[in-house]
Amino acid sequence: MAVVAAAVSRALSLGHRVIRRVGLRVVHSSATVQRAVETDCARPSVIVTKKKFSELPSRAVPPPSGSPTALFASSGQAASPAASTSALPNLLSGGPSRRPNEGSERRSQGSAQTTPECRPSNLHRDAPAEGRRPPRLPPKVTYFSFIFGWITNPSRVAPPSGEAESSPEGVSVADLDAGPTAKQPRNALAREILTNLDKFPHCILLTRVGQFYESYFDQAKEVSRLLGIKLTSRVWDKQSVVMCGFPLMHLDKYLKVLVLQHKRFVAMCEEFPTYKPGQKPSFERRVVRVITPGTLIDEPFLNHYENNYLLAIASGGLFSDLDHSHPLGLAWIDVSTGEFFTKTIPVEALKDHLARICPREIVLREEFRSHPDHTVRQAIEDESILTSYAMCSLSDNASPSLTSIPPFDMDGPPSGYPAAESEAIHILTTYMRANLLEHMPRLSTPSREDADDRMQIDSHTIKSLEIRESAGEGGLTGSLLSAVKRTVTSGGTRFLANRLCSPSTSVKEIETRQSLVAFFYDRPYLRDDLAEMLKECEDTSRIVQRFLLQKGEPRDLLSIRRTVEVWVSIQMRLDLERSMEKSEQETLVADEWDNIDALMSSIADLQGLSRRIALALQDTDSAEPSVDAPGGDDISQEERTMQVVTCSGPYKWAVRPEFSKELMALHERLLNLLDCRQRLERELQVRYNAPSLTLRTSPAHGMHVHVARAKRDQSRIKSSPEFIRISESASTSSFFHQVKTFSAQLRRNARIVDELDVTISFANLAAELRLVRPIIKDDATYEVTHGRHPTVELGLLTSGRVFTPNSVSLRPDSRLHVITGPNMAGKSTFLRQTALIAILAQAGSFVPADHAVIGVVDRLFSRVGAKDDLFRDRSTFMVEMLETAEILRRATPRSLVIMDEVGRGTTMRDGLAIAFATVHHLVVQNRCRALFATHFHELADLLAYSEETHHGKGIFHEVGFFCTDVHETEDDYFAYSHHLRPGVNRDSHGLKVAQLAGMPKSAVQVAKDVLAALQGQRQISAGELSLVGQAITASST
Repeated sequence: MAVVAAAVSRALSLGHRVIRRVGLRVVHSSATVQRAVETDCARPSVIVTKKKFSELPSRAVPPPSGSPTALFASSGQAASPAASTSALPNLLSGGPSRRPNEGSERRSQGSAQTTPECRPSNLHRDAPAEGRRPPRLPPKVTYFSFIFGWITNPSRVAPPSGEAESSPEGVSVADLDAGPTAKQPRNALAREILTNLDKFPHCILLTRVGQFYESYFDQAKEVSRLLGIKLTSRVWDKQSVVMCGFPLMHLDKYLKVLVLQHKRFVAMCEEFPTYKPGQKPSFERRVVRVITPGTLIDEPFLNHYENNYLLAIASGGLFSDLDHSHPLGLAWIDVSTGEFFTKTIPVEALKDHLARICPREIVLREEFRSHPDHTVRQAIEDESILTSYAMCSLSDNASPSLTSIPPFDMDGPPSGYPAAESEAIHILTTYMRANLLEHMPRLSTPSREDADDRMQIDSHTIKSLEIRESAGEGGLTGSLLSAVKRTVTSGGTRFLANRLCSPSTSVKEIETRQSLVAFFYDRPYLRDDLAEMLKECEDTSRIVQRFLLQKGEPRDLLSIRRTVEVWVSIQMRLDLERSMEKSEQETLVADEWDNIDALMSSIADLQGLSRRIALALQDTDSAEPSVDAPGGDDISQEERTMQVVTCSGPYKWAVRPEFSKELMALHERLLNLLDCRQRLERELQVRYNAPSLTLRTSPAHGMHVHVARAKRDQSRIKSSPEFIRISESASTSSFFHQVKTFSAQLRRNARIVDELDVTISFANLAAELRLVRPIIKDDATYEVTHGRHPTVELGLLTSGRVFTPNSVSLRPDSRLHVITGPNMAGKSTFLRQTALIAILAQAGSFVPADHAVIGVVDRLFSRVGAKDDLFRDRSTFMVEMLETAEILRRATPRSLVIMDEVGRGTTMRDGLAIAFATVHHLVVQNRCRALFATHFHELADLLAYSEETHHGKGIFHEVGFFCTDVHETEDDYFAYSHHLRPGVNRDSHGLKVAQLAGMPKSAVQVAKDVLAALQGQRQISAGELSLVGQAITASST
């Protein structure tokens, strides 16, 4: 033991040097675990390891699963936790833990620096400072573990081939800036990295090496800067190569930074070990996926309450033929859920659909790259959406390597689509194949959206009405979605957001949705019960997609099983409600149950699938914790976390033994072998007087002996010729695949449950906020009695205030209303609430009013609020004019337009002229329903306002006039009257707002003096104005 201890001590001090003493070889490296392998198979040998319990290496993440085989399949045996002890020597020196024999591979590829700042474990910015020594381990928390190989089959533990000695080489500071030299490194890892960098030049390449993801060469500088991690170097073939890296556990955090924050593409190069008896494991490294913002699958930073769409835009013909009259084809998909849609649109409507779909990434044909001034490129740039380009040809098929997986559930590409949509589908699938690679799923047939079945809400309106997110904070708080959201599932929330951004224009569809809301509104106990059941539903759409992408896990199968049981429970609860109503009323009202029956009848019966999963898997939520058993430690911490387990003997399995006869026979055979193993273990303990001796297994070397109390129990084992040292292997992981057979039914059921969740949400909202069912008509009427703004009302209620409701009636004889009044009196709120009530009504919800009759709105436009766009050289007034011009060009007689303060960004005369021209065009040309708020009370005179009828005259007889007021008291106090009345208010009371804002009293007084001097003056010269200014200045001083 003295010789062994001396050898270990010297190995720890010399780093990479190899020491041979008395047939013993101990190897220590910062890139691998400490291992020693006897060169002669017949000679006994030993490895000494030391570890601290609080510094055990983190669990490994399994490599991506292979191709699917059957619905339930398990691969691999539970591996020994002794693998964790193989990393213990490196914990003394700050090095990481890596899988067996990887060190020899890494040593053959090149030597890493042995200083703390150059070890992979110190690549993170939280690493110890340069030169700091690792903390000394207290003796009380360490122990020695001796690992021996028990020779049952000598061929399984044949020693690996000899390893070349290597020593660390110094690296200067200047070497950190050195890129690839003319003479490239020749080792296998370097060749793989350089090959992948050539294949994916547009991506950041992250290569998995053991328990780290690493970046090399010039790209490492960029990764280090973007992630804020330490830049270091590695010596390969006597060349200094710049590198950086981070542990496996930080992958999700850094992917979020690279993909979402910096909009970079990341090529994930994974490693796949191959074990052969008696040989070192070899590693195959290949890029399995390119992660982009639009192709996220199941990353933890993926928002579960929002769709993550990837959108392709196509012209449907030659690039040079595209103009404003040429239609565009859209195809968009959420890779995480499989939702796939297509639509044909005019070029001018592109921005509106971009705002509605809200894609995370857009794909164009390569020809668009060289045309930054193209209309499509300009529209995308205005919305600030990441744009990618796909090299594809309509006449040529993709390469065989990309088409090895059929893209669609059908035999070929979908047919019957317009040319523009077919081209968009082709661009989209080509781009997905090029990036998803081994995770490319089979796609469902795209759902085609009709041109006129949805309300078109332009991009400015979606933002100004704060439908999806608030304008101020940019989050959900304060938005319409946050005010009406009562959904309890993530899929239901996504469905609700899509419905609010694209309400229906079909009277029949809207009334059907309203009938479902009314059904649950009248049955509070039923909706409460169903809401509680829906809380147990999992996000089935994304779970199914994970299986189609070959990323499913046992826990996902159990989630499907629990969700199917919830679906069955919902149907049973509805049947119970039906039977109770029938017993109470003797006859059922057929109309009330028709719509809910039509909805629920589309749910597929998947109880067979649920029973099969239950037969195969045991739900961990109900499983009792297993007791410790001999051999139970062979399961690594990784498998304890990753697997859904069933206890059978000392082991935990992903599949129940009784799932099939063949599996049951295998388990019986295994139990017999385990009995033999236990008997052999006891025999060895007695024979060698080693109570701490246990038998463990590893994929590479089979069964071996582990001795926990080395000082006490190792002596007789060490002297026995029957034992030889071996390494330990990484753990294995089991995955389940192929829910493809049921994917279509599961997706359809999930969509129905999402709609049910939204319907119950609307019913709960109506009960909470006293909403009423609107009457939907296919005409141009809009009549709302005592309407309320849903978001503002909710905000006032939280502060103990009451919202003032207002009524509006837009009829053929009064299509446009001009609204005047003081600032802060609620004009903008009234405009917005009118638009939001139309959105809620056509989304199928009840509305915040006492009574409502809504004629279907085909397009909704708003010109509300003030903002500039200096980046694109657009002033506030320019942005206002752009929005106004778009409304005047596109509004139809069935549209609803709200406009606030048009013309205020310029002189009074110019602004008044623009305001009048806008109203004139809306009345004469567009002939749409409109609300026009303004502070130009002179506009009423231009429109021939009549105080008797409160309408205009001549061609403006359809224009009505309404206003708000300010009530003043004798003691100089005032209060706003938010109630709308017929008439014109010719005083905006701007000074009162200034006073409320806290403007100094002296400044307010000067403003009052100037206003009094100018009051009643129709024409005043420049000289007269100068005298007024001097007089007021003299009096104020």
